[in-house]
Amino acid sequence: MTYKTNDPITHEIIQNSLQAAADEMFAAMRKTAMSSIIYEVLDMGTGIMDPSGELASSGAGIPAFIGVLDKSTRVIIEKFEQPGDIEPGDVFATNDPYYGGVTHLNDIVVLMPVFVGEELIAWCGNIAHHSDVGGMAPGSMTGEATVIFQEGLRLPAVKIISRGEPIAPVMEIIKVNSRMPEVLEGDLWAAIASVRIGNRRLVALAEKYGTATFLAAIESFMEYGEKVSLRELSKLPQGEFELSEEQDNGAIYNVKIAISEDRFTVDLRDNPEQMKGPLNTSRDGVMVAAQMLFKSLTSPYSPANGGSFRPIELLTSEGTVFHAQEPTALGYYYELELRVYDLMWRCLAAHMPERLAAGHFASVCGTFIGGIHPDTGRQYTIIEPQLGGWGASLSGDGNTAMFCGFHGETYNCPAEVNEARNGLYVDQMALNTQPGGEGKHHGGRGIILDYRVRSKEGFVTVAYTRSKFPAWGLYGGRDGSPNYIEFIPKRGERKELAEVSGLPTTTDDVIRVFTGIGGGLGDPRERDEQLVRNDVKNGLITAERAREVFGVEC
Repeated sequence: MTYKTNDPITHEIIQNSLQAAADEMFAAMRKTAMSSIIYEVLDMGTGIMDPSGELASSGAGIPAFIGVLDKSTRVIIEKFEQPGDIEPGDVFATNDPYYGGVTHLNDIVVLMPVFVGEELIAWCGNIAHHSDVGGMAPGSMTGEATVIFQEGLRLPAVKIISRGEPIAPVMEIIKVNSRMPEVLEGDLWAAIASVRIGNRRLVALAEKYGTATFLAAIESFMEYGEKVSLRELSKLPQGEFELSEEQDNGAIYNVKIAISEDRFTVDLRDNPEQMKGPLNTSRDGVMVAAQMLFKSLTSPYSPANGGSFRPIELLTSEGTVFHAQEPTALGYYYELELRVYDLMWRCLAAHMPERLAAGHFASVCGTFIGGIHPDTGRQYTIIEPQLGGWGASLSGDGNTAMFCGFHGETYNCPAEVNEARNGLYVDQMALNTQPGGEGKHHGGRGIILDYRVRSKEGFVTVAYTRSKFPAWGLYGGRDGSPNYIEFIPKRGERKELAEVSGLPTTTDDVIRVFTGIGGGLGDPRERDEQLVRNDVKNGLITAERAREVFGVEC
């Protein structure tokens, strides 16, 4: 059978097949990875790019990874530009944000070119967080890092498999730089298996329909993605909007957003110089944050591809926290992406209340606990993003115990897995019932989570933001509550901390996580009395607070 190059029905079949291939890549990675951060939490993402590196189809995964793979692919294409540099069976890797890695060194991007005969027709990509890639601290994450050299092994867009055969010295270098070499090797091969499955599916698809039809389908769907974005962009309030906001560390972050019928311009040029620590991000990382917000404002329920993001224009200044220059550290890049994501959100929320809720807890609340496993004698490091409260909206109360906007589409690691794999106990997970987030519609609840350490010698590292300035309310709604941990040693004084690196722990010490309540919306006195009474009945607020804040006698 001969397929027409421009047949729209065939194009739709091919597009759905691309989505299925990306989802199958995701499933393969999940089922074969060794780290719970990958197979339980799902801190990963998959995608398919066209021959030039533009995103053709995004698979499952966290929102902040959607716009990473295309940027990494383009760096590979630019670096390996000579004939014979990119061949069938090759696999490439990068984790360095200064060389296409976009995020930080723990996130390794694996990319495979897809050939039909000698013609390059696509790229398959995978990104996942790896538990330890070396550096000055276990888990490769520390607030003490001032340059990227201290954060672990750098893979500056390198080939790791040539024509189907592993490049043994490169693989050995990767393994020997990790404190958990078997786990890193296993997770890396899971990523390779993932892109190889994608390669097989795309080759079969292109051979069935013909490469011309295959490529035409990709291009037509990108054009469709652009049309959808432009159509919805024209419905947004037009004009210029700006906001300045103080951060936990005293810095002032600024954003200006200009919206026209065909352009969504984000101006971040007026911002502080890059920090000496790891609270910086790359320009590509900031673009991902802009893409996430833009997608939620325009077409949140349609697939994302390169065309979806063509109306975005991003303006940054080199050497600032939002456009860091080599060799500054970027380990906590995700908190900076969240800060700019939330900054843009807050800038527009008052002008688009039907589309944007009040502020959410807006921190990954990445919690790093490690040491020597008391049963196996091996180094372990857990990396846990935490659940928290989302802001209230015009339609109702905010969502309770959800991941932040950066880390959606993931899961918390089951207590049973944490206890079996790692040297600790999970003693409780409960809703955070502290004051905060009151309004006509209440902000969603955060959580309280207790980790109790089993190993004699270990550590805890955290870097939470929104600890001093909690989630913001809208239209008279009250602000939420802060993110922090309470360190409860078996011997010694308790400490409340939002940022600490390598704090020593020992047997029976408790790390108690508090994640924030989302911002409220509207005057609390307008809240439905029955909802207030239900909250009191369920133990979410006291009768005294119901009377004081909501004016309801219970």
